[in-house]
Amino acid sequence: MPELPEVEITLRKLRPALVGRSVSALDTSANSYFFVTPPNVLKRGVEGRRAVDLVRRGKYLVLLLDDGRRLLLHLGMTGQLFVAGEGSVELLPTTGRGTLKPSQQQRFSPDKHTHLVFRLTGDGGDVYFRDPRKFGKVQLLGPRQPCERLDKLGPDALGVTAEHLRAAARGRRGAVKGLLLNQAVLAGVGNIYADEALFLARIRPGRAAGRVTRAEHEALAQALRSVLQRSIETGGSSISDYVHPDGQRGSYQLGRMVYARAGEPCSQCGATIAHRTVAQRSSHYCPSCQR
Repeated sequence: MPELPEVEITLRKLRPALVGRSVSALDTSANSYFFVTPPNVLKRGVEGRRAVDLVRRGKYLVLLLDDGRRLLLHLGMTGQLFVAGEGSVELLPTTGRGTLKPSQQQRFSPDKHTHLVFRLTGDGGDVYFRDPRKFGKVQLLGPRQPCERLDKLGPDALGVTAEHLRAAARGRRGAVKGLLLNQAVLAGVGNIYADEALFLARIRPGRAAGRVTRAEHEALAQALRSVLQRSIETGGSSISDYVHPDGQRGSYQLGRMVYARAGEPCSQCGATIAHRTVAQRSSHYCPSCQR
């Protein structure tokens, strides 16, 4: 699932394609659990409206419209937002066994897995939202309508502080990794960057959150900010489905230290990277470097 860096990159690359342009038409697929707002209601609310900004809240994107409404977009596990006409769009076919051929990428047209097509006025291509597994979400919100998905989110992980982590961890017996994955505590962190940050901070993912020391909270907050920023700088992690709106792939995965490296030597000490389930998630760590 795309995490904070991937959604941030999508925001930065998609904003110029959307902001300032009006939606002349919104094409949708048939109603499904992808649509929190039914397609017919979505079309009535979005068509004719101008996009005034695109912002991020944790792993969510929010398109702000000129009448005060907001369009909530979530990529889920396999969702891809991209601009029509961009080359090298590495879209996965339904089977998931490989990418489309280059010739198919160049002439891609919306298929049954393309659930939204923003037909936009002005210069530039239309914008597609494609999601074969339909775990992504779209919801239209009124100007002052509360949104449980957004309202329950904690502070953004890019600005995490040791004080916030320490306060959230106080008295908790659950694993520190579970704390990092709790979006009500910290918005945007997922499995990849939790493992990577815990490695940098030298903390095992299964350690009880309440047993992390003050100094370790300082190290963990710094590590989280560092790995998230580094991932943004390198284009995010394109491990399976994620691609940029312009079709490019991220490269953070090429330098990961522990995530998905079980059985390989630790780059710091040479010990074998271990794997176990923590907080119901697959977790990777160095048994020598992390305590």
